[in-house]
This record gives sequence, structure tokens and C-alpha cells, in this order.
Amino acid sequence: MIATVDPLYAHGVTLAVLLIVLIKVVVAFALLLNAVIVMIWFERKAISDMQSRIGPQRWGPFGLLQTMADGLKLMLKEDLIPAEADRFVFKLAPFLALIPGFITFAIVPVGGTLTIAGHPVLLQVANPPMGILLMLAMSGISVYGVMLAGWSSGSKYPLLSSVRASAQMISYEASLGLAVVMVVLVTGSLSTHDIVTAQANGIWHWNVIRLGVIPFVIFLISITAELNRPPFDVVEAESELVGGFHTEYSSFRFAIFYLAEFMNTITMSAIMVTLFFGGPAGWVPNVPHLRWVFPILWFFVKTVVFAFSYVWFRAALPRFRYDQLMDLGWKKLIPLSLGWLIVVAGFLIAPAWGFAMGAVVLLAWTMLTRAFEIGTTRERGAEAVLPVIGARPLPPEVLREITDEGNV
Repeated sequence: MIATVDPLYAHGVTLAVLLIVLIKVVVAFALLLNAVIVMIWFERKAISDMQSRIGPQRWGPFGLLQTMADGLKLMLKEDLIPAEADRFVFKLAPFLALIPGFITFAIVPVGGTLTIAGHPVLLQVANPPMGILLMLAMSGISVYGVMLAGWSSGSKYPLLSSVRASAQMISYEASLGLAVVMVVLVTGSLSTHDIVTAQANGIWHWNVIRLGVIPFVIFLISITAELNRPPFDVVEAESELVGGFHTEYSSFRFAIFYLAEFMNTITMSAIMVTLFFGGPAGWVPNVPHLRWVFPILWFFVKTVVFAFSYVWFRAALPRFRYDQLMDLGWKKLIPLSLGWLIVVAGFLIAPAWGFAMGAVVLLAWTMLTRAFEIGTTRERGAEAVLPVIGARPLPPEVLREITDEGNV
């Protein structure tokens, strides 16, 4: 006898699933948008405290409504489009920078599992089996928003900034991808939910410890450069390129770029928590009706720690020169991440292989670093032996003047 399913029951289940998905999408969108508003206020207020200033204080208690006031002002300003701009691409570019942040946040597990109407529901908008690949794809798409914004403006300065930004993002994409590959090797899955589950048995199972800290440091530096956050914000070096790739943007479209920067900061903080720090995993007390709350609280606390670290970077670190930024990416992070990947793969085979690979990588790293130093010295030529002020060599004519005066 063949069992049959009531069509009305199946239709009701489908509607319930669609309703749950819709609710999760709306809640995630609202939480992320409000988190961005709070993050902007928090960054301005925290940096003010670090620099002995007051910061926002007029709009709302403690200045909490300052971000909303700034957003309203930008929406009411005149929307200008340059006469030489490609109008369609000019309007599209801000959304290409914003949307990847939303999509990436959708694969982040922010909690455990809830039971609604007898059905288990993950506190995660979507759990595709290739979630990590989706995250890397969105990271690559965000480059187009910056590149097209500069190209479509019809001005040389935004174009130069966008070319520099695309080179920076692509350079650090390699080391970023290699750090993610190490996480996938250890956990054996591309799903973010499976990655979090593999770290749920205690702090010693977190990937930051299992992988030896180095992949996390590589990921942190690489994603900071990807986000154009200080000290890697050469894309927006005002003294060199006026205002960077968004020089010609105003009103609401400029606000979208501003929003995208902080949204991607929060999203990538959540991704770091997911990949290396167990996601929502943490100590949960034996309280039957509140057990689902504590994973959310753990995830929130961990994400806030990383969000604060980005604020600290902005307040404490000077901006890299562009040549320093590219040297760090190509000559340091990519060889280091590739070598550490070989070490991780060796330990997965056997401890002896891991130690052997570690010795080989250490020797190769030392020789490669020395070769880069020799090559850099030869490129500098005579300037390498000139006296320096800070990190800049004195010009020959200045050196002759101070030498003639007997000051050297």
C-alpha cells in the first residue's frame, strides 16, 4: 500500500517554511542595519575617548541619534551626477559595494537551533553546503563596486584611486583565501554551520588554537586590507586623491558607500568569529527555557570585541604607504600563508610530516625574506646609504648643504 500525503498539509508546511525564511531575512536585515548605525556611533565615541574629546553628544542620549541625523542630512542633500559620468554604472556601483555585505551575513550562524511548531530552525538565514565559497565570491564582487565607482565618475582622481583599490584587494585576496583553505582542511566542510559545529566541544577545539594562531593573524590582516580599513585605507588617502574613488559622489549614494564600509566591518567580524572562535559556541548554563539565548550572547560578545579592534586600529596605527602595503601582501603574507598551509596539511597526515614540513617552510621563509631584502636594497641604489629622517632618505642637495655647514 502506497502512503499518500494530504495536499493541504504539504501546502501548509511549504507556507510555514517560506514564512520562517521571510522572518529570518527581515530580522537579519534589521539587526545588521541597526548594528551599522550603532557601530558608526560607537567608533566616533570610542575614538573621541581615546583622543580626550567628547564626540557626538547633541542628538539623543550620549549622541546615539547622531548617525540617524547624519543619514537624514545626506538624503536631503542634492544628488549630483558629473556630466562626463556613465550614469547607469555610476548609480549601480554603490549597491555593488553594499549588497555583498548583506549576502555574506546571511550565512553566519548567530545562535543554535530553535524549535518552532515542532520544526527545528537554525538561527541562520541560509546554510548552503558551499557557504565559504559564497563568502569568497562576495568578497570578490565588492571589488567591482569600488572599481566601477571610480571608472564611471569621468574623473582621473577617482579612477586612479579605484585602480589602486582593485590592486590592493586582489593582492590580499590570495592570502585571505589560503587562510580560509586551512580552516576547510581542518573542519572538512565548506558549510559555516559545520565549521561552527566542529568547534563546539570547547575552547581547545577552536580553529584559532588548532591552526596555531598564524592563519587567524593572516586572515585578520588580509580582511582589514580588503575592507580598506586603517591602517590600509590608502584608497581614501585624502592628501593624495582628494577623496578617493567616491570623490564625485554626494547625497544618498555617498551614504551607501559609507554604510557599506561599516556593514562589511561588522560582517567580517562575524565571519572571523565563525571561522576561528567557535561562532556562538560557549558556556551555557542548564536553564531549559533560556538555553537558546546564551549562544546568541556569546556570538554578540565575540563580534563586539573584533568590532572594537577595528576602532582601535583606526585610532592607534598610522597609514601604510602603498609600496609598504603591497610588499606586506606579496612578499610576506602570501609566502607565509602558503607555507603554513603546507605545515597544516603535513600535521593532518602525521605529526612527523608536520614537523618536517615546518622545518622546510622555516628555512624557505628565511631565505626568501633575505632575498627580498637584498633585492630591495639594490633597487634603492645610493639612496639606501643616505642618512634618513624617519623612514625617508635625505635628498642629495640637502645632504650637501648640511655637510658643508658642518652639521653632520
